[in-house]
Amino acid sequence: MDAKIHLVKSQFFEKEKPLLEFGGLSASTFLFDSGVHAVRLKGKRTELILLPFQGQQIWQAVVDGHDLTMKSMFTQPYPTNEYLKTYGGFLIHCGVTAMGVAGPNDTHPLHGELPNAPYQKAFLSLGEDDAGRFIALGGDYQHTVAFSHNYLAKPLTKVYENSNIFTTELIIDNLKKVEMELMYLAHINYRPLDNGRIVYSARQDAEHVRVRRSIPSHITPKAGYVEFIEELARHPEAHHVLKPGLNFDPEIVFFIDYLADDKGWAHSLMVHPDGQGSYMRHKPSQLDHGVRWISRSADQDALGIADPATAEPEGYSAEKAKGNLKIIPAGASWRMDVEMGLLDQEETRAMEKHIEAVIGK
Repeated sequence: MDAKIHLVKSQFFEKEKPLLEFGGLSASTFLFDSGVHAVRLKGKRTELILLPFQGQQIWQAVVDGHDLTMKSMFTQPYPTNEYLKTYGGFLIHCGVTAMGVAGPNDTHPLHGELPNAPYQKAFLSLGEDDAGRFIALGGDYQHTVAFSHNYLAKPLTKVYENSNIFTTELIIDNLKKVEMELMYLAHINYRPLDNGRIVYSARQDAEHVRVRRSIPSHITPKAGYVEFIEELARHPEAHHVLKPGLNFDPEIVFFIDYLADDKGWAHSLMVHPDGQGSYMRHKPSQLDHGVRWISRSADQDALGIADPATAEPEGYSAEKAKGNLKIIPAGASWRMDVEMGLLDQEETRAMEKHIEAVIGK
């Protein structure tokens, strides 16, 4: 049975304070200068900074001394629920009543209410499972709006004592006595590397890897951007090597039909020039839409190798019209699981071979 320690905001100070130790695992708490509360979880190989009361975001992820987190204009998170005014985290939960860019008939904010949701409860959990001893951050956010929404979001992120892989799960409980609609995207933002190679378990042609041609309202395209999109529409493989100078400015988005292995996992990998690999896996049975987001500019450098989702990020109305909204029955729950980290050279070579086997190369 796991031990649980409930967190309160009075445990957080400007100077970082150790809270607990558990073998090779530890947790400490602190306040960013902005006033945002943070928890640092550490194992022997993995270190995460999470925001327990603001979206339960993973703000920073470091494995074996390598910072995996995107480069952004933000050196710290800020206490706001406006998505683009505190954007720079490694993992951001998006949804649940809507997700993506609002269309002309939508009223929801960019990526919904969940990214910076004010969690009413947060806790640390200590335990052991098949992957070993872990320390975890979890919490509860209840979103209730009279006559429309009532659900409970319950994320849990685990750091293992000796592992280079960490995990995040999210459970959504429908508290209503009628069914609810669901949209969700795990916005996972790795830092890309020049000449990194993208390898993933999907058939890599224009039918199964589709570039988004629509340009969101918050995007101002530069010269050559539209032509680059048209090239990627014909030859999506052109983005598989992150060559310096490719026009991922301000962003390029792909929709990908992932294939799962015999254990139900789909795999995504950026092979570093030194042979290591930024890695993640998800279950298409839970998140059946693969989204890839790439943004490379002087101010922002990010690679959503795979941002697995329940729909494409085109906003509520567009995805409802496509039939992409999920339904949670009255009183029922929905769950997703993702696993992320950094593979060493041998693990990266083995994963490339595994991905090749999944797609039948």
